[in-house]
Amino acid sequence: MQLPEAWLRGALPGIAAPLQPAAHALVQAAEDIAGAATGLTIEELWTRPGGAASAGFHLRHIAGSIERLLTYGRGEQLNARQREALRLEREPGDPPADAESLILQATGAIEVALGTLQTTNADAMAEPRAVGRAELPSTVGGILFHIAEHTQRHTGQLITTARIVRALGPTPL
Repeated sequence: MQLPEAWLRGALPGIAAPLQPAAHALVQAAEDIAGAATGLTIEELWTRPGGAASAGFHLRHIAGSIERLLTYGRGEQLNARQREALRLEREPGDPPADAESLILQATGAIEVALGTLQTTNADAMAEPRAVGRAELPSTVGGILFHIAEHTQRHTGQLITTARIVRALGPTPL
């Protein structure tokens, strides 16, 4: 039996009402990620159809962007490890990362984000935060909602890319 989408299953326990839409989007993304990427071969995972970003990139980017955005949400700036991970997101690695490990990274990051939503007081949403080296202005709420919409955007791209590479058949890495 297929469940209704996450937003149609009721409120998520322990998350303030203003943060429910972001939480529902993240829960849905985690489910969609597993459905789209499970079973992708290494070659399918890292194929760039028509020069588009690979499914592997989208999985790695979901995990990395959530971590980076949560760093900004805490009022911190990125460290050297985070900047290096960002630089390497498009690379398969040696040996190339597989679908199972990348799915775990992405869904694990989503779980961390959901935990942050649970511990975020709705009164803190308007607190200012600086994003990036340019320290662009945002708020705790802006960052939390961007995590959800950005994750959804890359999940949609992952779904499309996975369908395309499966339809193309085997291609060398």
